[in-house]
Amino acid sequence: MSVEETIRNIAKSAKKSARSVAALSTLKKNEALERLADKLVDRADVIKAENEKDLELAKKKGLSDAMIDRLAVTDGVIEGMATGLRDVIRLPDPVGQVTGMWLRPNGLQVGRVRIPLGVIAMIYEARPNATIDAAGLCLKAGNAVILRGGSEAFHSNSILGQIIQEALRETNIPESAVHVVPVRGRAAVEALLSQDDFIDLIIPRGGESLIRFVANNSTIPVLKHYKGVCHVYVDEDADLKMANEISWNAKVQRPGVCNAMETLLVHEAVAEDFLPPMARRFIDAGVELRGCPRTCNIVRGIKDATEEDWAKEYLDLILSIKVVSSLDEAIAHIARYGSAHTEAIVTSDYCRARRFLRDVDASVVLVNASTRFNDGGELGLGAEIGISTSKLHAYGPMGLEELTTTKFVVFGDGQIRT
Repeated sequence: MSVEETIRNIAKSAKKSARSVAALSTLKKNEALERLADKLVDRADVIKAENEKDLELAKKKGLSDAMIDRLAVTDGVIEGMATGLRDVIRLPDPVGQVTGMWLRPNGLQVGRVRIPLGVIAMIYEARPNATIDAAGLCLKAGNAVILRGGSEAFHSNSILGQIIQEALRETNIPESAVHVVPVRGRAAVEALLSQDDFIDLIIPRGGESLIRFVANNSTIPVLKHYKGVCHVYVDEDADLKMANEISWNAKVQRPGVCNAMETLLVHEAVAEDFLPPMARRFIDAGVELRGCPRTCNIVRGIKDATEEDWAKEYLDLILSIKVVSSLDEAIAHIARYGSAHTEAIVTSDYCRARRFLRDVDASVVLVNASTRFNDGGELGLGAEIGISTSKLHAYGPMGLEELTTTKFVVFGDGQIRT
């Protein structure tokens, strides 16, 4: 069977199962998620053994440390996947929720009710935990899902797919509700992108090149974010100790993720006090610093930042730093070079904080907190399927509600239109 035929059959079976998945009770969906969480913990050794195959190949191919970090499945990652599923279990089921109801002058009652999207296809790189997150969220939101992970995580995703389908089978839910694509290579992605008869939404998650390829070649609506060029702005009235801790966490805690800080903006009034100790701490941690001319005058021996650096998503221990003269300049810089992903201000001035929240266009805007909090779990959504910067139909981390839409329901007692 050709790749195209394989993918079409997968999409067709997912579409067929979507109606029965949409009708599942909350109890039944939660039962399947609990079964899956238990199985992940019980089968941890098998999962790690398959993951080790992927890690060995990744090292042979010379993948970056950041990519290998994303790929690795440890006991902690497995526990995190199980915990994420149990968090989703505890969340309210959005399917069937009435989001509004109003009475028309003619006596019609008009309402809106949440319904599943249908069939979702997710295309992603590395991150085997995304396989579980996506399966759990889509199932709880009443959707069927097709998961196409990157070839670098092929063995990890394959075993996770088997475990997912075991959990579905044991709880009498159609196995075709969750498919892990068993085919490597770009041909499988291209085939998925043309299945508009069966798939309702494509969610790509990975590097900018992958997302642009999906967006440019799909005949199906795509919910996307191209990259995370995230900023922390240290205002003139910032608590500098707090700013140091926030900046450190935003860059160093996990540099290879989309909500890591890539550019640090510092007000000129505090630059000479803040930057030298902050730079030393970064350099001691192995961070390569690139600065504007004013930054280079304060912190000697660092690289000059280029125009390309300001728009760069490094996903690595590299940081651009710019000294600005005002909040206006900081906001203008973010508007020009940001990616509408995550932006933060550190300040003790209420009015500037409110202005930053109002004027900065990003899916999550924070005051006195690290950019690393742009995450579904950290924001109380449970596990997330991704972060959207495209605004339609969601903006920011996508949890359960973002995996549904609404339909109108109308109650009458014989009204006819005149």
